[in-house]
Amino acid sequence: MSSAGPVPRRAVQLCALFAMFSAYTAQLAGALLPHVPVFVIGSAVGLLLDLYLQQRQPGLLSLLGKVRFDVTVRQLLRDMLIMLGLLRIDGINPLEEQSPITIGLLAFYMLHFVCQAVAVLVRRSRTLPIVTRNIENSALRLTAAPPRLLARRPGQRLLIFAVPVTAGLMTTVVTTDALGGGIGLAIGLTLSVGGLVHLASWLLPSKRPANEQQVLAWLNDWLDDYRPTIGMYFSGGTSSAYQANMWLSTLPKLDGTPIIVLRERFMVQKIEATDVPILCIPKVAHLMHLEHSTLKMMLHPANSGKTSQVLRIPSIKHAFTNHGESDKLSSCNPYAKAYDEVWVAGAAARERYQLADIGVEDKDVVEVGRPQLSPIAPYAGPPAAGSFTTVLYAPTWEGWTNDPGNTSVILAGENIVRELLADPGVRLLYKPHPMTGSVDPRARQANLRIQEMIGDTNSRRSGPRPGPEAAAELRRRTAELDRLTSSAFRPDADEAERMMTQSTPETGRAAAVAEATEAWEEAYWASFPDWEHQIVTGSRPAIYTCFNQSDLLISDVSSVVSDYLTSEKPYAVANTTGLSEEAFRTGFPTVRAATILTDTAENVPALLESVRHPEKDTLAGARGKLKEHLLGPSDPPSLARFNAAALALCAKSDERKSRMEARLNSDLPAQREFMDEAETEAEDTAEEVESEPAGEREPADAQEPAGNEDPNDSSDDSDSVSA
Repeated sequence: MSSAGPVPRRAVQLCALFAMFSAYTAQLAGALLPHVPVFVIGSAVGLLLDLYLQQRQPGLLSLLGKVRFDVTVRQLLRDMLIMLGLLRIDGINPLEEQSPITIGLLAFYMLHFVCQAVAVLVRRSRTLPIVTRNIENSALRLTAAPPRLLARRPGQRLLIFAVPVTAGLMTTVVTTDALGGGIGLAIGLTLSVGGLVHLASWLLPSKRPANEQQVLAWLNDWLDDYRPTIGMYFSGGTSSAYQANMWLSTLPKLDGTPIIVLRERFMVQKIEATDVPILCIPKVAHLMHLEHSTLKMMLHPANSGKTSQVLRIPSIKHAFTNHGESDKLSSCNPYAKAYDEVWVAGAAARERYQLADIGVEDKDVVEVGRPQLSPIAPYAGPPAAGSFTTVLYAPTWEGWTNDPGNTSVILAGENIVRELLADPGVRLLYKPHPMTGSVDPRARQANLRIQEMIGDTNSRRSGPRPGPEAAAELRRRTAELDRLTSSAFRPDADEAERMMTQSTPETGRAAAVAEATEAWEEAYWASFPDWEHQIVTGSRPAIYTCFNQSDLLISDVSSVVSDYLTSEKPYAVANTTGLSEEAFRTGFPTVRAATILTDTAENVPALLESVRHPEKDTLAGARGKLKEHLLGPSDPPSLARFNAAALALCAKSDERKSRMEARLNSDLPAQREFMDEAETEAEDTAEEVESEPAGEREPADAQEPAGNEDPNDSSDDSDSVSA
């Protein structure tokens, strides 16, 4: 099943390539013989095929571009063959009739390249040094974007404008009358001139946005007016946005004025609904404007190469919050010692850092809990008599190290699922990690077999199903949630237009999305019968709502176990490491209150019995103690502890500011000279970084070890690698 998709795609691409080169061959043969029907068919098929590929096979065109056979070269070759045919076909006088056609065709291509140059100028003028969201920016004079066909699709523009040109030339070939070619060229030239004039209007002062100097002055004014105090800094690849999104619910609840600082332009739209102002500053030289703002501290949910750049700002204190906690080594990254403080959930993580001996001092570790876990419902007792026992099997993926102990899917997954499906009183929720099988094909194959087992079992089960009104309610809730979460931009919108559209703060939108998500989840679960096993592989429903549906979790050593413990429900962890159970419990603190499953999963029936009969559950007390050890005490609440830590770090920033002001006001000239020299050195360093050749700079989506991965997050976390 896994290989069925790419094979037809490759077949289609090979057929398209064969058809393309066949069309060129027909053109050439028809021109040399000459044979008018073959020549006309080859020319028309080649152009139509190129138009089709622009819409349906952009990947193939990208490959052709890499071998320098892009759309401009293809169309130019096509037109050269047409001119060759005109020279060879009887009835057309090259000296009298083809010269104007040749001149017109050259003018058509000249206009194409001029339009392309103007498009580059327009795009550059509309690329601002910063990108914002939820920030009023009318002073930047942003306007709607030009048509995408003119500004960003040169190949498609050339093909579309060439349609009347090619049609006219083919008319001349068939009729041996230059009038048809002249009309076609006139239409093509008119379209080109009109498009060029229309596109060039975006270079007029009325449509040009503010320049770099004006934008940076506006940024300073906005920072002075908004006066942010607490920020979240994030830099990462396209698939790592979930690491920042998990903190969106916490940031606005802190006592302070929040802001989100990003480094990659694409990340602005990857951040989910929030009322917090978002400021993207790609260049390090511009990032230094934050030093003179009121920003006191920054939270860092992940590490990246660009993190070191913001750490240069001495006026801001930095706390590493990570984006999940587990017993994996990646939760103890040596990069953490670069921050002023490392914020962890509980005492277990503090001990982990000390055992890792990576240079993080104990005084810099602050226990703040996990405020994101508030949506997880607490244990409400065993499943009611006569109802199904819902088991969530949420294995992690094989990891970059490809260690058999990383995931249970390969060695134990099928056995675990087989034992669960054999119990008629079990309802299974299977939520594999989205990256399962991305490294080890055995994991991918085992995952597919598990899904087939679940499908076969469902086909043999029967029972009452919800009425059609349940499905209708789910469709209605899905449409509402999609409306709130999708970006309603015009197809032609560029970055500047999106920035203009999102200039109004999204007050209340985050709350509306949360409410719509809750309603959607309720409708989702109500649309399925309670006896049907479910395979959850998409971004919805989220892992936490699966927690709330379940009576038991079976997983691997991962942060999902720590998060699930907040409910104090029974859980089990598969031991595929080869260690004894005693060594496994000793080496991984998160499993100390778990039932340990072996590869054969023979103790699954006894595990289910303990879930249904609490008097047989001997680990209930241990789960409560381990929860506090991993996540901290319930009182005060995690959010209160997190907020107190933020205020304390802000106070340290204020204290440093006071000390520096006292030193600058000191009567010691040497002290003032030292400070001036330090500032000059920092500015020189920033300029050196910006002057590096582009080929030597770090790619935008390069990710340093980012800490622990959330193994059941719906997002791909391929940019997070272990230490």
